[in-house]
Amino acid sequence: MSRPLVEVKDLAKVFDVSPPWLDRVIARKPRAFVHAVDGVSFGIQRGSTLALVGESGCGKSTVARLLVGLYGATRGTVHFDGEDLSQTLAGPGAPALRRRMQMIFQDPYASLNPRWKVLDIVAEPLREHGLVTQGAAAKQRVGELLGAVGLNPADAGKFPHQFSGGQRQRISIARALATQPEFLVCDEPTSALDVSVQAQVLNIMKDLQRRQQLTYLFISHNLAVVRHVADDVGVMYLGRLVEVAPKAELFARPRHPYTRMLLDAIPDIHMTGRARTPVQGEVPNPLNPPSGCSFHPRCPLANARCRAERPALLAAGGVRVACHAVAEGRTG
Repeated sequence: MSRPLVEVKDLAKVFDVSPPWLDRVIARKPRAFVHAVDGVSFGIQRGSTLALVGESGCGKSTVARLLVGLYGATRGTVHFDGEDLSQTLAGPGAPALRRRMQMIFQDPYASLNPRWKVLDIVAEPLREHGLVTQGAAAKQRVGELLGAVGLNPADAGKFPHQFSGGQRQRISIARALATQPEFLVCDEPTSALDVSVQAQVLNIMKDLQRRQQLTYLFISHNLAVVRHVADDVGVMYLGRLVEVAPKAELFARPRHPYTRMLLDAIPDIHMTGRARTPVQGEVPNPLNPPSGCSFHPRCPLANARCRAERPALLAAGGVRVACHAVAEGRTG
């Protein structure tokens, strides 16, 4: 295997969510911290898609923002094409690096400026990076980008409110493609859309990936979407990766009990009658996470070791799993 385009090692982000100082003094409470991302490591090969899945609040979107430099990491490193992201973004090479990576946000209704026409929205990165200086050239380039995502070049003269949600997300994709990036971070780009529109947007993204050799980090909580777009899947729980596997392997033979729980939540329309292990409870409070394995309060396989010792993400047969039960062969 060649070196990954994106390589993440021991990435962590801690947020200080403490009340104001005077409130803490009066209530005699200590400062409060949330470990939104806690020691995440993975790599994404050039031209492939890694999907991160998990319940809301598990740290997926924080990872996305760390990878494009919107947040600074508390610990760990992100390397893009061999360059350290934080060092490059702090130096003169920042504009060139930012051109090579872009982000598609979750809500197409909030990520587009309602006062700007589509021409200005899509042309903004072109002007910001000095790729287009003439007005006529910008209009021509915006027309090409809109055509690439299935919109009419004449749509450049309209405002965002004149489009449906799916069309707005296509505009967001066109804006992200403006600088001809190599790496796109997609933060739940279809979660706000109807199912039929989701399919259209996903097909556009897959087609663009084939034509332009794009590399994707795809954030989602919808496993049906992940099955459609991903090459590899990382499952996150309370800020940590609990399983990383090729897509086919993960859906066919999930190892971690949490991965099994996510897959068991998908309706069995074929009525296969396969055994399902119900997992009760909800995600713990991230301000006060459980000791040992974060999943142990909900896990039917948990024992004393799980409650006391945090499992490491260990490789076995092309899959990485963080689970004592899997390591000890107790999964059945």
